[in-house]
Amino acid sequence: MRKKLLFIVALVAVAFTASAQSPSSVVDKVLAAIKGGKAVSASYSVSSSQGSSKGTLVMSGKKFRVLASDVKCWYNGTTMWSYSPATDEVNITTPTAADLQMTNPYSAAQNFKSSYIISKGGTGNGTYTIRFTPKKKSNVKHMLVTVSTSTWLINKAEIVQTNGTKATITISNYNKNASVNASTFEFDKNQVPAGTEVVDLR
Repeated sequence: MRKKLLFIVALVAVAFTASAQSPSSVVDKVLAAIKGGKAVSASYSVSSSQGSSKGTLVMSGKKFRVLASDVKCWYNGTTMWSYSPATDEVNITTPTAADLQMTNPYSAAQNFKSSYIISKGGTGNGTYTIRFTPKKKSNVKHMLVTVSTSTWLINKAEIVQTNGTKATITISNYNKNASVNASTFEFDKNQVPAGTEVVDLR
């Protein structure tokens, strides 16, 4: 679920300016914007049968920071710090390419473009929907990403699994000119409870 969530949040990295876009060109613009090193931020909330959570994400190139109610993660391009309330510890790792496909928005987006069929899901009420359908057998039946045709910004996404369960992601407070510095993507001990154990797994 985390890879799918971060891929959806990664889509907010682009402000679409054309009045007509193909679904594939939209994803290309997402990848180009993230790879170009632009700093973007957004707030998001997730609702599903398993509960709900909310958080914020900041990205600049391949670097990112996620601060959410169920996970906190920092990646500076080399080192990753991940905090989980469930384990009450911070793990330090040097992620592999496979690890980054599960956590990094840019890597996830690249993986999704090669692993999913991208098609137009429909239009109506001032919106444009992109459908992502897995090319191979998967627990995910499809994903629907909805953008506003007045701003070409993502406002909602739905992930439908083959068992019928659905997760809805709502995105807000989009900022394509986020203020960041090097420390934004480094572990911040003030974001975790005092005394949290830090485990170096490198």
